[in-house]
Amino acid sequence: MLRAWLQRLIEGENCTLQQLNFIFCSDAYLHGLNVQYLQHDTLTDVITFPYAAPPEIEGDVFISVERVRDNARELGLPFEEELHRVMAHGTLHLCGYGDKTPAEVAQMREKEEAALLLLQQLREGGEGADQQ
Repeated sequence: MLRAWLQRLIEGENCTLQQLNFIFCSDAYLHGLNVQYLQHDTLTDVITFPYAAPPEIEGDVFISVERVRDNARELGLPFEEELHRVMAHGTLHLCGYGDKTPAEVAQMREKEEAALLLLQQLREGGEGADQQ
């Protein structure tokens, strides 16, 4: 189900999936990557490493399970929903979306919500599962 969802998400952005890896790790591990590669000495829930430029999708998405769990708790959301949002977020970065400016953040949030809705529709087998 998740594979089909991500494939549909990527195709809906007019991109082509080549290779997409999700690496689930600890806060400490992801913090180390954040410092080493992005020079950010902060905790984060996701870091995306693209190996191709859109429309080709090839990359690694590192996700801190601890951060996702803590964020879900703070937001009052189920862990699985927050995890899927973060998976969509990383995938959307590979599709070319940023989150540095307020406008980019707003667009990213809209895309994340649309991705979660698509997943729900796929699970329910609804008509949205036939279109993106």
